[in-house]
Parts: sequence; C-alpha cells; structure tokens
Amino acid sequence: MVRRKDNKNRVLKEGEYQRANGTFEYKWTDKKGKRHSTYAKTLEELREKENDVLRDILDGIKADKNSLTINDLYYRWVNLKKGLKDNTFQNYQYMYRQFVEEDFGKIKVVDLKRTDVRAFYNSLLDSRHLKVSTIDSVHTVMHQVLELGVEDDYLRYNPSDNALKELKRAHNKDSSKRRALTFAEQKVFESFLERQGQYHKWYPVFEVLLWTGMRVGEITGLRWDDINLDEGTINVNHTLVYYDKGTDKGCGFSINTPKTKAGQRTIPMLPKVKQAFLMEKEYQKECGLTCNVTIDGYKDFIFINRFGSVQHQGTLNKALRRIIRDCNYEVMDKGGEVILPPFSNHSLRHTFTTRMCEAGVNVKAMQEILGHSDVETTLDVYAEATDDLKQTEISKFNTYFGNMKPA
Repeated sequence: MVRRKDNKNRVLKEGEYQRANGTFEYKWTDKKGKRHSTYAKTLEELREKENDVLRDILDGIKADKNSLTINDLYYRWVNLKKGLKDNTFQNYQYMYRQFVEEDFGKIKVVDLKRTDVRAFYNSLLDSRHLKVSTIDSVHTVMHQVLELGVEDDYLRYNPSDNALKELKRAHNKDSSKRRALTFAEQKVFESFLERQGQYHKWYPVFEVLLWTGMRVGEITGLRWDDINLDEGTINVNHTLVYYDKGTDKGCGFSINTPKTKAGQRTIPMLPKVKQAFLMEKEYQKECGLTCNVTIDGYKDFIFINRFGSVQHQGTLNKALRRIIRDCNYEVMDKGGEVILPPFSNHSLRHTFTTRMCEAGVNVKAMQEILGHSDVETTLDVYAEATDDLKQTEISKFNTYFGNMKPA
C-alpha cells in the first residue's frame, strides 16, 4: 500500500491531505455518513485538530458545532424551555436580547472558552456599568443556554460554570447583605410618616410592609377579600407582577401564584397592621377612591393609586427615596443624630425579619411567616441579625464593666 506524503516527505495518515497551497486538510465521516473537513497551516496543527475531532467523536460531541453560535443555542432553548412563569421567561429573553444577542451571542460554540465568558461579564461590569444583580440575571439565562449545549453534545462542559462567582471575587463585588433598618432608624421612619403631611398617605402601605414581612408583590396584589380584620389574619395566595409580555403586547400587570407551597400561607395581623388597613380604607373613602381594575380575574385590591389602579413597585420605591430625603432634611434641621440610610421596599421585609430575630421568635415560625421554602434562607437572615445583636450586647457588657468602680 502506497502511503501519501507531504512536501517534506512526511507520511500522511488516513484522511490527511496536503493542499496545493501547502496547507493541510483532514477529512472524516461521522456516524450518520456525513462528510466533514478541518484545515490547518501546518501538519502539527492539523493533528492537534484531529485529536480534538477524535475526542469529540468518543464523547459524542456533534460535528456541526463548528458552525453553531451561542445565538443558535439560545433560539433552541427558547423553543424547548417549559415550566417557567410567563413574566420570568419574558425577563430571561429580554436580558439575552438586550445584553448578549447583538455581540457575544454571535461567537461560535466551538471557539467558546471559560475566559471568554469571564471577559464578557467583566465588560458588562466595567464598560457597560451594569450592576452585579443585573449580570446575575444575564448569567442565569446564559448558563441555561450553554447547559443545553452540553446536553445536546455540542459542548463537553458549561464554560459559564462559576463565572459569576469568579467575577464577584475578582472585583471584590460579593453581594453585601441587605441591611435592615436599626430599631432607631425604624422609629424615625415610622414617626415621619405618622405625622400629617404630604407623605402621610404612604403610611398604611409601608406600615404593612414593615410589620408583616410580606414581599412587595404580595402587598400590592393584596385584596380586601384576602384579609380578615375580625380574626386578624392575612391570607397570602398570589403575587402581583409587572413585566414586558412581549414585543406585540407591551408591559402590563399579571397575577402569579406563589413559586413554592411555602409562599401560600396565612399570617397573623399585628394590631398596628390592622390599624393601617383601617386607615387605608378611611383614606380612600374620604378621597372617593375605588379600585376600578381587574387583573386576571382578581379585583378589589387594597392599595391603589389616585386613578384606582394597583400600585406599581417602582412607584413605591420612588416614594421611599423622596421620603428618605425629606425625612433626613427634617432630622438634620432639628439637630437629630439618626438619619435614614438608602433602602428599598424589600429592606422592610428584611427589617421585619430582624425584629423577629431580636425578639427571639422561633426560627420555624419565622420561616412560615416569611414564606421561605428553605429554612436555610431564614437561618442566613437569622445569623446576620444575631451577629448584629451580639455586637450590641457585647458593647453593653463592656460599658457595664467599664462603669464599675473598684471596691
């Protein structure tokens, strides 16, 4: 049998060819009988590629990965993904289209490396100035898309594995714990809203947020039928969401059921929460406000705006920013020492949890009240709160002994 040789008299293996321009080609046939080729400038480089081809064949990696892009995988993922709530799925698609599709998504899967994903996340942080929480959302969909590539035998491993953790560590961007209001800050906040003035109308909704630990979507979606003022209970069975429903539908509100069984719960109503509900009812009566919106069959919402529609979470956060600003001006004008830090709606849930920890509420009871499906989530908050509490208590201990006089 006569073996082919290259122009340097080196014996070529089966499937290897030297082309007229001096470059090299390797041809092979896959299991389905489809012919494929790969090229290289040198024989050494070609044989490295042959080894990759052999590994791909042994691992079951598909040969057509050479032309497959990340966007191609994404389109397959969109068609196959099932079981997500519509607003979650739409948010995933928005994140991908906004930050991945136009540039990074055009990279071929065959060329994708871990370092490429790291560089992409770095660029989102450093050049596009995205928050880590936003990059986290991008990573969520990216990881699922690339995982499909692993499942479909286009990739040996998911190159986005641990990429977000590495980003946070490299940039020292580990998510800092969401700080709860201290007891003193909480009193300043509540006292400011209690007084009659332009912000008094916000007192009921923020008081309910502060003393139930409910998520903001659960509060804004709460209906009068969901509360029992006589028994002092709140039935949490759905949440209100606002999202982009697609290019042809635009943005709008929708009702979601809780993600887990734990999210559906009945929680006790503290006296101040009951009073807040009664204040809201009286305020709407005085102003002639009624709920005039129905969302997915749900109506008669408790917290409504001046148009009779449900409250938007973004509106509540904007109101909070104005309240914090003007409250702090008032405190400083009066020479007070405690001013409010920046915080959001969700910080009030965290504050309620911290107050329960400080009061020694049983962790299991806390988990059920907050609707945590995993007790670890509750324990994480509990650990943070008790760490702060320990620091306060040790300071008292130090002060006590510091004030003691020798006998």
